[in-house]
Amino acid sequence: MRRPVALRLSAATAVAALAAALGAVASTPEASAATGGATGYATQNGGTTGGAGGRTVRATTGTAIHQALCGRASSSTPIVIEVEGTVDHGNTSKVSGSSCSTAAGVIELKQISNVTIVGVGGGAVFDQVGIHIGESSNIIIQNVTVRNVKKSGSPTSNGGDAIGMESDVRNVWVDHATLEASGGESEGYDGLFDMKDNTQYVTLSYSILRNSGRGGLIGSSESDRSNGYVTFHHNLYENIDSRTPLLRGGIAHIYNNHYAGLNESGINSRAGARAKVDNNYFEDSKDVLGTFYTDQAGYWQVGGNIFDNVTWSSPGGDTNPAGPDPQSNTTVSIPYAYTLDQASCVPDVVSRTAGADKGLRVSDGNCTPQSPSPTPTDPGTPTPTDPGTPGPGEPTGTNLSLSAGADGSSKASGTSYGNVRDGDPSTYWSPAGATGSVSVKWGSATAVSTVRIREATAAAGRIGTWRLLNADTGAVLTSGSGAGTATFAKTSLKKITFEITGSTGTPQVAEFETYAG
Repeated sequence: MRRPVALRLSAATAVAALAAALGAVASTPEASAATGGATGYATQNGGTTGGAGGRTVRATTGTAIHQALCGRASSSTPIVIEVEGTVDHGNTSKVSGSSCSTAAGVIELKQISNVTIVGVGGGAVFDQVGIHIGESSNIIIQNVTVRNVKKSGSPTSNGGDAIGMESDVRNVWVDHATLEASGGESEGYDGLFDMKDNTQYVTLSYSILRNSGRGGLIGSSESDRSNGYVTFHHNLYENIDSRTPLLRGGIAHIYNNHYAGLNESGINSRAGARAKVDNNYFEDSKDVLGTFYTDQAGYWQVGGNIFDNVTWSSPGGDTNPAGPDPQSNTTVSIPYAYTLDQASCVPDVVSRTAGADKGLRVSDGNCTPQSPSPTPTDPGTPTPTDPGTPGPGEPTGTNLSLSAGADGSSKASGTSYGNVRDGDPSTYWSPAGATGSVSVKWGSATAVSTVRIREATAAAGRIGTWRLLNADTGAVLTSGSGAGTATFAKTSLKKITFEITGSTGTPQVAEFETYAG
């Protein structure tokens, strides 16, 4: 067994600051977008499209990235920022403006939406400068390297996180990134990929996380359970002490990842969390799955994984490993389509696809790397959490609910069933508690195949799991998690019910729209 990273690696030598330079910010006549499309939970809640449809600029410094953000017409104006070169403390300054909230020494994506940051050309390296996402939505980060971000010593950035998300973050897709440190907490480093304080609908794909004490967490404490709906797929975790990830509350889908050299523990599901762990390859590691360092249990559903030279601790106290023969102790329903590679080929396919500067190659589901096609631009792409504007792939045609009635289970004081079918996204219905149901109904049978649920802006992301029911028969039409669009076989009915079975906070349904197709 390998020794912990904190012992094997010395602290990285502080890099002398380069001369400050503003860097180039050049507009191009046509917008571009991140290559390929979002996957996993980032496809839910309206989808993640980043800056698609906005103008494209080129930046070679951190200051130039901030200038691009601050130069937009508003904080939600779509933009694609192509980054080439090294971003460091010497060239990352605060820039002010009405469409941004930036800071020196960190790439600050705060109180903004509809942004893509993508490495191009010779590559984009964020050297000792972390990327912080806060109170933001619809963000794509692709084809970048973030290295040696420290929380202590010098210089410091982003609390020691390579990429950190906190405070009401929605819809983030990080893809083909390389996130690395040079030691553990005693050397000044923290997590490589952290989510806390109500961060939801995130996907980390085709990325490398290595040489760190901590891979990443979902939830900052046992009481921070407002995070979740996170997908990890086709990533390499290499030489990591623990937290691959640490999951407190919420749901994670973890598939087709290669874990090599997890020194203390791996996937740590605790505090009521549920993880679906499919077709991963674990090797030369210890305690790769279980509940560790707490007596508050978490849960997992496992299938198709390979455990190659994995050792397991004996259970007891605050140690509850899933092995040596991991068995499922929960079930997790996944609302999106995905294709699993066989676990036996995961080390090979991940080695050829994961990380920055690999040509953005992806697996075809048959263990064969493919070059993705560009995602078409969409000049009408909105902020995913904006309930007043349809998002990409949303239904068109007549909203049948406008001519219908409504009823439901007990409603919260001051709300109305009719608010979900009045066409006004500023009004809403709330259940009396965390769960409940609301229905749309017609006087005669009406054919429906598509439903769009829109949350009130102030409550975006609160809806968790749900079912759509044919209220005439009680049959389940479809189920899933998070607000957005759902389709099912066209059904003729007089009444359709949206039943919320799980939530974070009191849900607020602004509109329950129904469409024939």
